[in-house]
Amino acid sequence: MKIIKFKSKQKYKYKRKTIIKDLILKISVGIHKYEKKIKQNVRFNLEIESDPNLLPLKDDLNTIINYETIINDIKKLTQKKHYNLLEELAEVIFANIFKNIYVKKIDLKIEKLDIIKNAGSVGI
Repeated sequence: MKIIKFKSKQKYKYKRKTIIKDLILKISVGIHKYEKKIKQNVRFNLEIESDPNLLPLKDDLNTIINYETIINDIKKLTQKKHYNLLEELAEVIFANIFKNIYVKKIDLKIEKLDIIKNAGSVGI
């Protein structure tokens, strides 16, 4: 007699991502004198990968990467001070988001929308 074992638990390979698309904030950023006087529109796009083994539990926000928290943190960081460079701002945002131990990777795009004529946006 031959016994056949069936695998009852199937694991799927996929990435868990939190996406924030086209968040536009009016912030103080830039090295030029006129940029230090007037806030400008800046667009943020983020993809945050989390631990794929982290399973969301019903109504427990500690088991997810909460996009609302990320947005509020970015708002707080950008309202506090002037940033001379977008790169500097990006590093501050990275440091803040990576405080969450479940975050594995961040793709961040920051664009100034109104600074260069004839260009839809410029950024990093």
